[in-house]
Amino acid sequence: MTAVGLDGLTLRTVARRLDVKAPALYWHFKDKQALLDEMATEMYRRMVAGTPLAPDDTWRERLLKVNRGLRTSLLCYRDGAKVFSGSRFTGAEHAEQMEENLRLFTGAGLTLAQAVRATTTAYLFTLGFVTEEQGVQPLPGERREGFDVDARARMMAGHPLTAAAGAQMFTDFEDHFEESLALVITGIGAAYGLD
Repeated sequence: MTAVGLDGLTLRTVARRLDVKAPALYWHFKDKQALLDEMATEMYRRMVAGTPLAPDDTWRERLLKVNRGLRTSLLCYRDGAKVFSGSRFTGAEHAEQMEENLRLFTGAGLTLAQAVRATTTAYLFTLGFVTEEQGVQPLPGERREGFDVDARARMMAGHPLTAAAGAQMFTDFEDHFEESLALVITGIGAAYGLD
């Protein structure tokens, strides 16, 4: 997928890459979405394996760890966020971490509905952030054509704040992510009265 990206991914392309006949893949995956679901599941397995969680994490620490781990994992794959978005896990591995996270949040005083909203809000922020980040940098160190910040600033010179905003929007993704995730977590804490 690294070479063609999500849009160019087909079961036939995968079959050629694996040097098998396409019908062999159709035996395992009925369509492209089934393949994407399995890819997302494998990405999740790797993310969980690379994101150690401590039983004594606070709700804030847990949101930071899980969402940093998600971002790191998604950035390892071209179109990683797009693959993950809208996919359904093919197994139940995610239930163990989800159960632990929901238990932590309900233990902090949230209702189950609030715990779901809190974790989902942070998750959706991360997924959206990485989708946009990969629109500029498909892979770390690779920049997509058309995201020249200086050229953008010159083109928008008549709108000085908008021109200057490009440097904030299309560079320093690590710092931008950390600051924005902190805003999301602070908002969750304020909305639900959490310490």
